[in-house]
Amino acid sequence: MEPRSRLDRYLPFRAARRVVRRWRRTRPFWSGVYLIAGGLEILAVPLSPLPVMITLGIAGIASLAIGVILIVAGLFMWFAARHRHFVGIFAMIVSISSFVAANLGGFLLGMLLGVLGSAMGVAWRPNRVSVGGETVTIAVLLPLLLVASILGPVENRAGAVAHGGGRSTATTVTVAPPAERIVVGATPPAITASFFAPVGFALAGVTTLDTVRGPLRVLVLTMDSARLRDYRLSTRDGAGPGMRIDTTRLDLDGHVRIYLTRLHGCIEGLLCLDFAADGLPLPPIIPPFVFMTDVRAEQALVRTDRITTDLKLT
Repeated sequence: MEPRSRLDRYLPFRAARRVVRRWRRTRPFWSGVYLIAGGLEILAVPLSPLPVMITLGIAGIASLAIGVILIVAGLFMWFAARHRHFVGIFAMIVSISSFVAANLGGFLLGMLLGVLGSAMGVAWRPNRVSVGGETVTIAVLLPLLLVASILGPVENRAGAVAHGGGRSTATTVTVAPPAERIVVGATPPAITASFFAPVGFALAGVTTLDTVRGPLRVLVLTMDSARLRDYRLSTRDGAGPGMRIDTTRLDLDGHVRIYLTRLHGCIEGLLCLDFAADGLPLPPIIPPFVFMTDVRAEQALVRTDRITTDLKLT
């Protein structure tokens, strides 16, 4: 029999409250509460009658969309808790993006509620009466790591502009170059893709590759496999007639390592970021996104066990 609460002595509807209590303890209830509260707060800002608010245009539409997404994410935490990891990570990305897309994240309050709720949802474990140190650590570190990974490159680029484009002093992690000596083009080909879905993805760090003009500093992306759609590669070294590769499908499988000097993409199609080998301000990280859109990059080298594609050379 469930132990009697102290409130049972004073509050009515004892049986109904016990049913609600049992239901609440089988799902990340407070995660859903914070997500719904954050969504409502972000929705309330553009709908408020304050004359100082400018709510027309894209900013107002973004606020409405983000608010609805957070409310739906909160309902998922209540009624589909088995999807809490994906929903929590997606809601965290949306919450952070609300800072630039939805009136500073509903004056920061809506963004903070969304980040807190999504972190609690990801860290929640079923059949746990008390929250242990491991769960608390995950709930605290997850939003901090994601915010750092998103804001780090922006701050680094801002510092470069302020110092006249000088070299960044941010700490970078150097990855060992390939064991065998590989000479790549001095000017990496430009690539674009409408869709990029890696599996087991990690931003491993930076390294240098040999070129005929000297070492080339590159980002290293590692993954188990990757799916790219509408992939296009164009050479631009000017040494002869350019070559272009167009394919609607490019699949990489097995020990995939991609070396890039620059990378641009929109995480989940929402949050667009830029990474550069000369300005990587973070140690190796494993981004939580599951796909990117509007991918543009400078690709120096790709290594993988198997490539499947519908190839067109022009």
